[in-house]
Amino acid sequence: MPKVSVIVPIYNVEKYLEKCLDSLVNQTLEDIEIILVNDGSTDNSGQIAKEYASKYKEKIVYLEKQNGGLSDARNYGLEYAKGDYISFVDSDDYISKNLYSELARYMEEDYDMVKFGILTVNLKNNKITQNETKQFESKTGEEAFDILYKTDKMTEVAWGYLYKASFWKENNFKFTKDMYHEDFGLIPLVILKAKKVASTNILGYYYVQSDKSITRNSDEKKKLKMSYDLLKFYDNMIKEIENYDISKKAKENIKIYYTNCILLEIKNISNEEEKQKYIKEIKKRKMIKNIKVRNFKQLVKRIFLNINIDYYLKIKR
Repeated sequence: MPKVSVIVPIYNVEKYLEKCLDSLVNQTLEDIEIILVNDGSTDNSGQIAKEYASKYKEKIVYLEKQNGGLSDARNYGLEYAKGDYISFVDSDDYISKNLYSELARYMEEDYDMVKFGILTVNLKNNKITQNETKQFESKTGEEAFDILYKTDKMTEVAWGYLYKASFWKENNFKFTKDMYHEDFGLIPLVILKAKKVASTNILGYYYVQSDKSITRNSDEKKKLKMSYDLLKFYDNMIKEIENYDISKKAKENIKIYYTNCILLEIKNISNEEEKQKYIKEIKKRKMIKNIKVRNFKQLVKRIFLNINIDYYLKIKR
């Protein structure tokens, strides 16, 4: 039976950590390695993690480092992973106890990536939404991305997939430090590299909407940085895919996906002057040319619903 390494970055999550760790140590898959990376927590999170590591010595590896952010903590944990497969779990979320057991078949069949179901819940563990995804098996990364980016609202979340460790390490995938939207910047590129991908109906990840959720951040400077980080990841993606051995359609697909996400980000910039600057950056990159006829109606619908249509028309002209 393949072994799973679960990487859990920890930073000031004392209210949520025990629930997360309980869901991991009680997995029905026996061969599991839980890598806890205390990323310089200043609350009681480190002590809680140490206590679990002491109690479950056969399962838990406890690591400490100076605070470097989510990406840095994940990359640090990856260096210690010894499993055949890798999974990421954020420390304020939790998973179903049977998740990895239910995914065992895909591990035995040597999949590079396996997507599973995500349930968004509140702090009382009540369902808010369930992520809908189209199910498929034995697709190439190009085929998988072509399906997922059109149908799945959580295509890019790192914790929504199980990854073959050798596939991850051979390609030297790393999360970018000191930038927001690190999953957006990496996971679409990871998908396109995969040779064998599945998307399942196995419901396994519970995404907790807490006050710490980054999407609720009210700091205007941080929100603006988040918007510009999307543009930086777009620029990096353009460079990266030039070295990818993928079809023209696959390159178009990832450009469409990044462009859609960036256009929708306009609504999150409240300052009028900053909004115009951001639009100017979009126009400079000539990103609207990425929008193809095959999904134009869908884009227009989303634009109408999410941002002032005047801005879209300005960009389009």
